[in-house]
Amino acid sequence: MIKKDLSIDFCGVHFENPFCLSSSPVGNCYEMCKKAYETGWGGIVFKTIGPKSFVVDEVSPRFDILNKESTDFVGFKNMEQIAEHPLEENLADIKRLKEEFPDQVLIASIMGTNEQDWEELARLVTEAGADMIETNFSCPQMTSHAMGSDVGTNPELCAKYVRACKRGSSLPLIAKMTPNITDMVPCAKACKEAGADAISAINTIKSITDIDLERKTAMPIINGKSSISGYSGKAVKPVALRFIQQLRDGIPDLPISGIGGIETWEDAAEFILCGATTLQVTTAIMQYGYRIVEDMKNGLMHYMEEQGVDHLSDLVGLANKNIIPAEALDRDYKVYPEFNLDACIGCGRCYVSCFDGAHQAISFDSETRKPTCDHEKCVGCHLCSLVCPVHAIGMGEIVLKEGRSGQPSDKHPFNKHWL
Repeated sequence: MIKKDLSIDFCGVHFENPFCLSSSPVGNCYEMCKKAYETGWGGIVFKTIGPKSFVVDEVSPRFDILNKESTDFVGFKNMEQIAEHPLEENLADIKRLKEEFPDQVLIASIMGTNEQDWEELARLVTEAGADMIETNFSCPQMTSHAMGSDVGTNPELCAKYVRACKRGSSLPLIAKMTPNITDMVPCAKACKEAGADAISAINTIKSITDIDLERKTAMPIINGKSSISGYSGKAVKPVALRFIQQLRDGIPDLPISGIGGIETWEDAAEFILCGATTLQVTTAIMQYGYRIVEDMKNGLMHYMEEQGVDHLSDLVGLANKNIIPAEALDRDYKVYPEFNLDACIGCGRCYVSCFDGAHQAISFDSETRKPTCDHEKCVGCHLCSLVCPVHAIGMGEIVLKEGRSGQPSDKHPFNKHWL
């Protein structure tokens, strides 16, 4: 079995591996967190703890999913709020977990309604033994506008509450940011300037996943009504990676804990290459259980072996320099598709998609049921390769556009869909 060093240092705290439970239903109590530690997770962000003054009163049902054809759900809607257990019980759970698992990382997520709340909660979780604090500025389904994602869109509030937490604790502080904002960088900068040691991103995206066509309301339905709430799962990964890249561009030296659609080792590797140091998971655990961490760790170690890397930290941020502004991309050449006719099943999807959705560059022989490409019309968009159900269309000839004098690479652009 391949063994690689998956350990990582994040804000001065050592993690055995980068995989953590995110602050959510999957880390809601002592029993759940204990099982996660025993299964091999590198850390836990205990479900967000609020002040005594805030009473959690949940709806039922509180979840919905977004399906695509016969696949497992690609998106998950969650209407749950912060930890429903009493403050004293949550603090006791944190203390017990640290006593029984002193070498495992425990991050306390907190959320207050004012500066006094934030300062007091920071002090209490520190006394309970937490290793780090995560400030939840981003939950989109709180019933109070003084809490959650409304805070995370306001740089002044973010900074004020970070400073309050710093008055209550000297532990490393992670500010958890909301994606329900055009640009996350100003709020993240405000957090850093106020004393935050790192950022975690992203929390869930405000959403409506489905409308019940008969009852004419959103899902899930609570006594005939519903509401907008947080969206997570595989479907949000592209949004999460975008924000992490922008954070690395805007604040290059700020450590990031990546969240948003991590289900597989490939997802994990993508977040690390984009600049995340640790990783947080919820929705995949709700689908498959804590044991998925075994698959993710094993896959990541095999990837490290293929890359000739012994330490996970050597991979952090390697993709950042290759993700550049759109206006800086090389536009001097185009790449024609190449058809593997031996693998082609003659379904005609490439022809239909090109004609109806692209540039009418593919012809289809109804007798042989084989496609051909007209290079005079083809612009090299590669929609055809993306819709091919057997991945029989890949990257072919690279040519300079007329009048261009650039030098296209002698290597074809990578296409993970190529057979």
